Amino acid sequence: MLRKTLKFHPIAWGLIIGTFLSRAGFFMSIPFLGIYLHEVMGFSTAMTGTILSISFFVSTFTSFIGGAWSDKVGRFPVMIISMYLWGIVFVGFTVASEVWHYFVLNALSGFCRSIFEPSARALLVDVTPQEKRVDVFNMRYFAINVGGAIGPLIGLSLGASKTALPFLVSALLYFLYGSLIFVWKYKYSSINISKEIIEKVTLFNSLKIISKDKVFRFFLIGNIFVTGGYAHIDTTLSQYLGSDGIEAYSVLFATNAISILVLQYPIINLMKRYSPLISLKTGSILFGIGIFGFSFSHSLPLMIIAMVIFTIGEILCFIIGDVLIGDIAPDHLRGAYFGAAGLQFIGQSAGAAIGGMLLNMFGFESGFLVFGILAILTILAYPFFERGQYLLNTKFSDNNLTLPIKNNGATKSL
Repeated sequence: MLRKTLKFHPIAWGLIIGTFLSRAGFFMSIPFLGIYLHEVMGFSTAMTGTILSISFFVSTFTSFIGGAWSDKVGRFPVMIISMYLWGIVFVGFTVASEVWHYFVLNALSGFCRSIFEPSARALLVDVTPQEKRVDVFNMRYFAINVGGAIGPLIGLSLGASKTALPFLVSALLYFLYGSLIFVWKYKYSSINISKEIIEKVTLFNSLKIISKDKVFRFFLIGNIFVTGGYAHIDTTLSQYLGSDGIEAYSVLFATNAISILVLQYPIINLMKRYSPLISLKTGSILFGIGIFGFSFSHSLPLMIIAMVIFTIGEILCFIIGDVLIGDIAPDHLRGAYFGAAGLQFIGQSAGAAIGGMLLNMFGFESGFLVFGILAILTILAYPFFERGQYLLNTKFSDNNLTLPIKNNGATKSL
C-alpha cells in the first residue's frame, strides 16, 4: 500500500528532494544571519532586527504575484529565474559590507521566496492526481522539516555566525536546484498545467474579504500577533544567544524541526475533537510560554522544553489555522481567503524589528524582561481569537446551523 501511495511523478519527487536541499541550504545560513550581522559586522541589535524584518515584509506583499506570474509566464521559467536569483543573493551575502547591502539582499531573499513557493506548489499539483495530493504534500512537509533539522547542524559545522562560508554553500545548493528545474523544463515540456486551482488572488480582493468577514478579520489580527511571536526563533533568539550560544541555538532549531515531525499528527488528531479557534487560543498561550522560556539561557534543558512548548503552539496555530480558513471560506473564494491570510505574516516583520529594538533598549542581560514583553505581545492574540469564536458561534446559532468543522488534519497547511 505504501509503495503504491508513493508512486509520484518524477517531477514531484524532484520537487520533494529539491525542497529538502533548498531548505537545508536556507536553514544552514539564514537563521545565523542575526548573529553574523551583530557580532561579525558590528551592527546594533536594533539595526540587525530591522534588516531581518525586511525579508518578511517584502515576502508578505509580494506573495500575491508569485502564483499569477507562474500562471501567465509558466511554472518552469518563474522557478528557474527565482532560484538562480536566490543563489545570487546568497553569494551577495558573502561579499556584502554595508548596511544597505544587507537590506537589499534580505529584501530580495523574501521576494525570491514569495515568487518561488507558489509556483512550486502549483507545479506539484499539476503533476499529481487529486487522490495523491495529500500524500505528496505531506512528503513535501516532511522534507521541509528534515531540512530544517539538518541545516542548522551543517551550518554550525561550517562556522555559521563567524564566517560567510555557509552562505556560499547555500548558494551552490540553490544553483544546483535551479539547474535541475532547467533540465525538467525540456525533459517534461509537455506537462499540462492544471486549471482547476487557478484563482485570481489580489491584494484588493484580500482587503475586500477582510472588510466583510468579521470572523476572518479577528482571526487574521490574532494571527498577526502569533506570527510576530514565531519570528523570534529566527531573529531575536539568535541575537540573544550570540556566538557563545551557537551550539545551543543549533540544537534548539533542530528540536523545533524534530518536534514538528514527531508531534504534528498526534496533536492534529487530538484537536480534531475541538473547534479550530479553541486550538488557536491554546496555541497562542503555548507560543507565549515557549517564548518566555527562551530567557532561561543558563539552562539548555529548560530551553529545549521551552522550544517543544513553542513548537506545539506552532502546530496548533499554523496548521489548525489553515483548517479554519478552509472551513469558513466559501468554495469559490477559498484561494482569495488563503491569499488574504498571507497578510498575517506582516507580524513576522514587526516581530523581528521589535525583538531587536527590545534587546537594544534593555540589553542582553535582561532576557526575562525582553522575552516577557515578547510573550505578552504574542498572547495578545487570545482575545481576538476569542472574539472570532464568539462571532462564529453566534452566526451559526442564529441560523440554526451546525458549525462545519472538517477533519482535514494538516493537509491544508502544506
